[in-house]
Amino acid sequence: MPTKSRPWFERRTPALLALGVSLVMAGCGGKEAPEPQPLVTVQAVRVERAEIRQQIRSEAVLYPLNQATIVPKISAPIKKFYVQRGDRVHAGQLLAMLENSDLAGAAASAKGTYEQAQANYESTAAANLPEQVTQAKGNVESAKAGYAAAQKLYDNSQKLYQQGALAGKQLDQARVGLVQAQAQLQSAEQQLEKLQSVGLKSQLKAAQGQLDAAKGAYDNAAAQLSYTEIRSPIDGVVTDRPLFPGDMASPAAPLVTVMDLSQVVARARVPAAEAAALKVGDAAEISVADGSKPLAGKVTVVSPAIDPDSTTVQVWAQAANPRGELKPGSTVTVTVTARKVADALVVPRTALLNDPDLGPYVMLIDSASVAHQAKVGPGIEQGGNVEITKGLKAGDLIVAQGAYALPDGTKVKY
Repeated sequence: MPTKSRPWFERRTPALLALGVSLVMAGCGGKEAPEPQPLVTVQAVRVERAEIRQQIRSEAVLYPLNQATIVPKISAPIKKFYVQRGDRVHAGQLLAMLENSDLAGAAASAKGTYEQAQANYESTAAANLPEQVTQAKGNVESAKAGYAAAQKLYDNSQKLYQQGALAGKQLDQARVGLVQAQAQLQSAEQQLEKLQSVGLKSQLKAAQGQLDAAKGAYDNAAAQLSYTEIRSPIDGVVTDRPLFPGDMASPAAPLVTVMDLSQVVARARVPAAEAAALKVGDAAEISVADGSKPLAGKVTVVSPAIDPDSTTVQVWAQAANPRGELKPGSTVTVTVTARKVADALVVPRTALLNDPDLGPYVMLIDSASVAHQAKVGPGIEQGGNVEITKGLKAGDLIVAQGAYALPDGTKVKY
């Protein structure tokens, strides 16, 4: 008779019992299996040596290296222009002419007066002595003759007196005559000397005064005439010429503007803390928003004063502009290299973290792929990289991405 099959639970009961017994035994006498350590996936990089630069960027406004806003010194109608906007000019080049017929006539008249005064001075300086001087000379000659006669009379009288042939009274009279003749000669000579020294000097001084006055008037008239010639004081390009021939030029309004565009100066306002790292001569780049190649230049001015309103320092960077690509008045970006380290230890900026107690640190991965906090000293930052001055060495493996809030001693996968 065929055997009757058993229900399913009867067939599986021994297996279930065996499983239950094993579980009970494990719960009573066995040890718990250790919990597996979490594995965190990160991005890792090696510490490298590379050049890094401390660069300071700021917006700036362009100015020409040199600019001359030419204003006439006199008011006169414009006779002619010799240049247009955009023309290149040189220092001393004639740009415009003002009406000058009246000034030319005044200059010619003043020149004639000056030449006349010059001739008068020369004739006075070369002329003979005045009539008074001639008369004084004659008086001196007469006094000399009288003195010589008196001297001879006195000498003869003295001889006769010694011989007993002349009375003493007559000798005394001869002596008095000699003294009087000597006094007359001295007086005539003094008068002649006075006339020669004072009289001639006075005449020459008067002639010199007239000459100087005439020369001053002529120089003034010539200067007024020269003011009608408008010349460029610098080399450059004519950037503005608001008036036209026939308009009235006035000292109150610019006539022509000339800019030297061979060099441009970018004037930036940099925060005081950043400006403290800058100095004259630092390398700089001036770039515009259109993406064209930046122009290389140098810092020429670092203001010693801080603007009290903006707490910024004005910094000027100058660059050559040979093709005139940069236009004054444009807004540009100035990048100044304050410091450069040629062989620095460099890590990504994202790898650098900060802890209130530990300070700056990175997660350093050891040979067992365990990440540990490593205190470091950060230095220059450039772009997405930062210099490490202490705490790491070239070739160290660190966490570049994913280190934020990563516990010390975490096993990582990269």
